[in-house]
Amino acid sequence: MALQLTFYQGAGHFVLTLRGVDDSVSTWPDATETVRTLTCEAAEFVRAMVDDNVAVATKVALLRRAAAVHQRLYKDSMNGMGIDRHLFGLYVVAKGLGYDSSFLGKVLSRPWTMSTSQQPQTQITTSPDPNLPFFKDKMCPGGGFGPVADDGYGVSYMVPNDAKIFFHVSSRRSCVNTDSARFQDRLFATLSDMKALFEEPQ
Repeated sequence: MALQLTFYQGAGHFVLTLRGVDDSVSTWPDATETVRTLTCEAAEFVRAMVDDNVAVATKVALLRRAAAVHQRLYKDSMNGMGIDRHLFGLYVVAKGLGYDSSFLGKVLSRPWTMSTSQQPQTQITTSPDPNLPFFKDKMCPGGGFGPVADDGYGVSYMVPNDAKIFFHVSSRRSCVNTDSARFQDRLFATLSDMKALFEEPQ
């Protein structure tokens, strides 16, 4: 939800967003899937967050609802009940039968402007302190990936413990509308705003 809010605050509109599903936790061997994270519930939460007239309690309720929908979609994808591989399978069958489906062509050709994925914390035994001089601006546990769309972002993140989140944000320098450093700064501000929701009296 923080990534949706961050992008919206910078661009002023929503974009098709995917979250990769780690096949190591999938119950389907050698399966990959994506979760379309821009849900109606996520959009409603984002719109509420940028509206000063919406009560804090309402924003919290909308955040919880959007997160619950996201969790359900992620679990469904892990259990072979995602939508994108199903759509791709239908597309392959349609092509094989010589059938042209404008719906499948349209829905599968839209660009993933923001691609995201959580990385498991398995590379290091302890979480480094990024504030130490050696680590500052030099280390990101895990890794990252480039944006899928030329005008988009690739965002990987790792949650090593209850107190830290690591982000790896990438974008193309050739695109004047994207800026990884600016996105990251806005993301940190977004997370602070979301944290404040739970610190204010409701």
